[in-house]
Amino acid sequence: MNEMSNPDDCLFCRLVAGDIPSTIVLETPTTVAFRDISPAAPTHVLVIPRAHHRDVASMADSDQQLLADVMSTAVEVARQEGIEDEGYRFVANTGTYGGQTVFHAHVHVLGGRGLSWPPG
Repeated sequence: MNEMSNPDDCLFCRLVAGDIPSTIVLETPTTVAFRDISPAAPTHVLVIPRAHHRDVASMADSDQQLLADVMSTAVEVARQEGIEDEGYRFVANTGTYGGQTVFHAHVHVLGGRGLSWPPG
């Protein structure tokens, strides 16, 4: 699997730039939240930082405020999507074995139905 970390070749960087269409549900100065094109639950939104970071771990190491911004945006998405009271899940796949397929930090916001555990 190709673990691209170059912003010039990054799918999500191109989405942030407006080069790739998406259904954006929330934007902040530092983050973008958009609907997943292959949803795994009735509510499935991705929250990404505008700045390129390979994964959540590298973002946490280099910019803790940005990590906080991503998580705050994820909480707001859950509220906005109406899943706050029933419950929801945040997932941050990191690395190939963790299931990461796009190597730009992102958090999945999943909800709208009961979610089983363990997920994988």
